[in-house]
Amino acid sequence: MDVDALTAFIAVTEQGSFSQAAHRLFLTQPAVSKRIAALEQQLNATLFDRIGRQVVLTEAGKTLLPRAKQLLHDIEDARRAIDNLSGEVSGTLRIGSSHHIGLHRLPPVLRSYAKRYPKVQLDLSFVDSETAWQQVLNGDLELGLLTLPPTSDSRLVHQVIWPDPLTFIVGHDHPLAKKHVVSLEELTHYDALLPRANTFTRHIVEELFSEHDLHLNVAMATNYLETLYMMVSVGLGWSLLPSTLKDSHTKQLVISTPVPKRDLGVVYHPQRSLSNSAQQFINALKANTTSANG
Repeated sequence: MDVDALTAFIAVTEQGSFSQAAHRLFLTQPAVSKRIAALEQQLNATLFDRIGRQVVLTEAGKTLLPRAKQLLHDIEDARRAIDNLSGEVSGTLRIGSSHHIGLHRLPPVLRSYAKRYPKVQLDLSFVDSETAWQQVLNGDLELGLLTLPPTSDSRLVHQVIWPDPLTFIVGHDHPLAKKHVVSLEELTHYDALLPRANTFTRHIVEELFSEHDLHLNVAMATNYLETLYMMVSVGLGWSLLPSTLKDSHTKQLVISTPVPKRDLGVVYHPQRSLSNSAQQFINALKANTTSANG
């Protein structure tokens, strides 16, 4: 099958529109339509139903989609393996990073990496950790920089880059700020400001309270830790946030039970070849951590 046709097929599927797929692929809409028509003719099957302005996969399209993605991933993997033979560090490196890592951990790594490997084109997207994890698993990203899941998941290789201690914090005007030691049970009587449900960090918090048969009183949830910190600092509730965010505008609580921790790191797919550019990026992450600790 024609690689360009399969690429167009996947783009139309993901965008739900021929015009938007054309925009994404830097093609004209007739060019995309021509590629899809050729693919349908080759397979002797209709891949999309056009219902008004909507484009919906047919059963044949649904059958083709996972195989098309796998085929393109295999071709890309083969290209990386062959390119690696030259030893050159170049090409496009697709990375997904959490917003927190992008703001607080990544800048010095990007600066040194870009200076050392100018032939690499970095395609960097800032997404939630869980989204980055899934996109690496799907093959859409080569590397993910994220909060590592609290439980082991062998589907991806993960390496800890930054231990990221967590701390309970409140604003200075919060009633709990006056207490020398606070119990988890006391925290449940006040509003909690936490990451959204089904995030790795939220799981860490929920597991802690669940172990003590306690229920959280979540007043607001957002995945932007800096936003949570701001709301805590003005007295809207308590939160469990990375210690690196703590400053003079908040009070760290002393908790009567051990405080959980989380790790930040890099993940990649175990069944796909790492490009030279990806391997050198991982080396740059480790080198930056070593120099910071040294």
